[in-house]
Amino acid sequence: MQLHIPFHNPLKNERFIKISEAVLLIAFGLGIGIAATWLYFIKIHASQPQVGVEFTQSYIKGVINAQNAKGVDFSPFWDVWAAIQEKYVGRKNLDVQKMVNGAIEGLVNSLGDDYSVFFEPEQNQEFENEVSGKFEGIGIEIGLKNKILTVIAPLEGTPAKQAGLEPNDAILKINSTSTIGMSLDQAIRYIRGPKGSTVTLSILRDTWDNPRPIVITRDVIAVPSATIEKIGDDVIHLRLYNFYAPLTWEFRKRALEILLSGRKKIVLDVRGNPGGYLNGAIETAGYFLPSGSVAVKEDDGAGPYVCDVCKTSGLAIFKDYKIVVLIDGGSASASEIVAGALRDNRGVLLIGQTTFGKGSVQEVYPMANGSSLKLTIAKWLTPNGHSIAGVGLKPDIEIIPLASRTQDIQLDKAVEVVRSL
Repeated sequence: MQLHIPFHNPLKNERFIKISEAVLLIAFGLGIGIAATWLYFIKIHASQPQVGVEFTQSYIKGVINAQNAKGVDFSPFWDVWAAIQEKYVGRKNLDVQKMVNGAIEGLVNSLGDDYSVFFEPEQNQEFENEVSGKFEGIGIEIGLKNKILTVIAPLEGTPAKQAGLEPNDAILKINSTSTIGMSLDQAIRYIRGPKGSTVTLSILRDTWDNPRPIVITRDVIAVPSATIEKIGDDVIHLRLYNFYAPLTWEFRKRALEILLSGRKKIVLDVRGNPGGYLNGAIETAGYFLPSGSVAVKEDDGAGPYVCDVCKTSGLAIFKDYKIVVLIDGGSASASEIVAGALRDNRGVLLIGQTTFGKGSVQEVYPMANGSSLKLTIAKWLTPNGHSIAGVGLKPDIEIIPLASRTQDIQLDKAVEVVRSL
């Protein structure tokens, strides 16, 4: 859904591993002040096209010249804006805000980046609800793999999980709408819906010859963060379902339970974990690594570097515990960061299947009107400098789950290995 550190609003500039109406459109080239001025005149004068359009264009062009726009030519935009307001047959009923949002969305889409998205206020609220751990839908994380809409992971205990969806399932249609060329944002809009309503997904799996329709009834999704299971008298099975907002507190509670149990061997399970906040991933890694360890590197286009928040600073209470990590194709983003950090720093064995391979960092910029921009600001690499984008992390011990799912042979193997350490 996805990562960086300011996200305590819960969306105040947080980096996520998931502007004010006119601010985005102008600010990139001209600065916030110009954008705010442009929006002000649109709102004030839109109802007076004979004055507003001409005056707004001339005013903004003057400001552009004064601010050194580095050759940016906005005249085609203003020509189109003027033509619509003066000549469009439905000009009396124009929704100016919708036009502005459409222009911003087009600007972001022009980047060609699947994970950079402009959220209108309603969509932004849905996004906030999702990363806070509670929303209405089917409980599924999706991504684009080779331009194909793909299941990253169905969340535990949700309608998607109960319907049998699996990581790496290809979604060919949502109801009757083909997903070819569909953006992630559009797909989320189609899949989401109120509790009790249904959505039909056309699914193609590697082991199937033909796609199959799967009907799923939407529900309120309360996403768990972390659970533990005591196995025998020596092993803890610690399952992390995501790195959303509630994880920090949940993990601290689970960590205390582990300490009180007296067990010193941990199977850290991030199978089906689609990711979340970067700071949550780094804090989690900090329980298992010495303080000051590099958990992740970033590349913002100028080459790899260790960012300000890329090192652990926790108590490292499990740094001497024996540990293995369970992964699969649903392990993405923040969960891949944790797995990569533990392997590169401590030589921890990864068991299961190759991870999803989401190797980019998004930062969320909240806007004054309730909208937001989720923008890819860097690629991330493991501490040893390996990029996992599109390829994922390969397990040290590969275990393919039973088709019947009657026995968790991946967990069984992980317990066997951690006991041998």
